[in-house]
Amino acid sequence: MILIIKLIKESAFFAFTSLVANKLRTVLTLLGITIGIFAIISVFTAVDSLERQIRTSVASLGENVVYIQKWPWQFGGDYQWWRYASRPVPRLAELEQVQRRTYTVEASAFLASTSRTIEYLGTSIERLSVVGVSADYDQVRVFDMEEGRFFSALESAGGRNVALLGFDLAENLFGGIDPIGKNIKVFGRDVQVIGVLKKEGTGGFGNDHDETLILPVNFLNQFIDINSERFSPLIMAKAHEGISNEEMIDDLTGVMRSIRQLKPYADDNFALNETSLLSQGFDGMFAVITLSGWIIGGFSILVGGFGIANIMFVSVRERTSIIGIQKALGAKNYFILLQFLFEAILLSLIGGTVGLILVFTGGYLITNALDMNFLLTASNILLGLNVSAIIGLVSGFVPAWTASRLDPVEAIRSTG
Repeated sequence: MILIIKLIKESAFFAFTSLVANKLRTVLTLLGITIGIFAIISVFTAVDSLERQIRTSVASLGENVVYIQKWPWQFGGDYQWWRYASRPVPRLAELEQVQRRTYTVEASAFLASTSRTIEYLGTSIERLSVVGVSADYDQVRVFDMEEGRFFSALESAGGRNVALLGFDLAENLFGGIDPIGKNIKVFGRDVQVIGVLKKEGTGGFGNDHDETLILPVNFLNQFIDINSERFSPLIMAKAHEGISNEEMIDDLTGVMRSIRQLKPYADDNFALNETSLLSQGFDGMFAVITLSGWIIGGFSILVGGFGIANIMFVSVRERTSIIGIQKALGAKNYFILLQFLFEAILLSLIGGTVGLILVFTGGYLITNALDMNFLLTASNILLGLNVSAIIGLVSGFVPAWTASRLDPVEAIRSTG
């Protein structure tokens, strides 16, 4: 242990001396390592940030929720769009039969969406997302109430003029005023606000409720045809605890085929979508982006590695006499080898650390400027340091090996 500490101490001294004595050469050489680590870790940080947002967004859709829709989320290689185009869309009348005839479904809800202008006193918001949902929507989708309540089954069935506001919508429309009990105008009708949802943040699919107006589906049905494909109708079904999605899909398949009176040999005319389909697609995308990060940063690191090797060869040549004296005083070959290896690793770590500082600074600025989580994680810091250390080890091995094999007599004579 004492020997290792001594080696690190001497290596740090020589590395610092090299930096001070040859500032421009060292900076230009380490720039390759800095740029390489910056490129790789920046890509990984961006991928991690994007993946967290998308995974969170997918999770909000519900891992144990199946979406009955006209179009599938994932198409096979023999995709025939005209067959899907001729399918009927889910209808509100089908929801009641799904609730009554399935044994795996704990809760299910119907949803249709459009966009409209809403008004409160002198404030109006155009092209706002307006969603009509049935009573059990709060049991299927994951969200929390900031204040107020969700509408009741009676209000939903009766098409009462009540509404829930997303957090950002409430802020933009009411400012600091409490919106509960206030009337807003949509479709030319007064609608009473009975609840505000907690802020969810931007989701990867724009499926958060922050800027959404939620209405009872039967109230929305008074102004639009909720069974029209224009308004993207769908049925969401959440499984009982302990029921797998595969079991619920089998159950829903049989029920939907029965509802639509499909013959045994007829193909399904509906799609049963689940979030795992989205996750599988994103796994491949993230793998490609990660590989691209390695390729982009790899070239810079390769150049930086050659730079480290060049510095170490120069350092060996400048310290040949010192190596000879060390050997004459009894220093072993492995001591000289490790000394130069540690020096190469320290130099590489300096370049990598600067790259990580740049990533951290850039991520901090982006996080504050764009209101998104783009922060350097501990795992990426360790990755950057490990890659830097490995590059230093590989780049410095040949010069260190050369130094360790020098003949002490010839090395001392080189001072002449």
